[in-house]
Amino acid sequence: MKEQNISKLLQNQLTIPEKLLTSYNRLGLDEIDVMILLQIHRYLQKGHKFPTLFELTQHLTISEEVCADKLRLLLDKNVIEIIHYQTKQGKISEAYSLEPLWKRLLLNDEEKENEEGKLFVLFEKEFGRPLSPFEIETINIWIDEEEINPQLIIAALREAVLMGKLNFKYIDSILREWKKKGVQSVEQAKQASEPFRKGQIVKTYTPEKRDTSVYFNWLEDGGL
Repeated sequence: MKEQNISKLLQNQLTIPEKLLTSYNRLGLDEIDVMILLQIHRYLQKGHKFPTLFELTQHLTISEEVCADKLRLLLDKNVIEIIHYQTKQGKISEAYSLEPLWKRLLLNDEEKENEEGKLFVLFEKEFGRPLSPFEIETINIWIDEEEINPQLIIAALREAVLMGKLNFKYIDSILREWKKKGVQSVEQAKQASEPFRKGQIVKTYTPEKRDTSVYFNWLEDGGL
């Protein structure tokens, strides 16, 4: 009986893109945002195009007021939109659309690929040579398995250059240290590295002149 109930339970599924669960933070969304989006998606799949605040919060742990604020932010961020359509009776009604969300997830993929491409080019430029297969694999592990933001990898590369320790082992140690400290942004990386740099007696290091513009001034505006 239990197995039959479980089987029946699993048949009642809601299909969502995996990318939403793995990339929502890159869109500036939090877990409450995602749950609201999933509830809207669930209602849309059932043909209910414009669920009320009461209907949405029946399945959430937030109040209608909080839900309304979140919906306004999602609209402002162009994650959802409210569209108008004509019913069979000829009336004009409103409906939620998640089309902006799906488009942004696709765009996020394209931006990520672009970021990763720039990352490899930047490493080769700093090392002054093509990367070895092992080094390429190391960067892929950082990105795919450890899911490190490419911007943080660039920040670690920049840190290695500043410290005169341009090697993959040192860059990896920086990334591991940041992970232990919960560093998730370039700004946090900058703050985490400042005490370390101040406590070090940096040996004289004269690297060859580099075009620092390729870093997009990450120390100031923190991004690609």
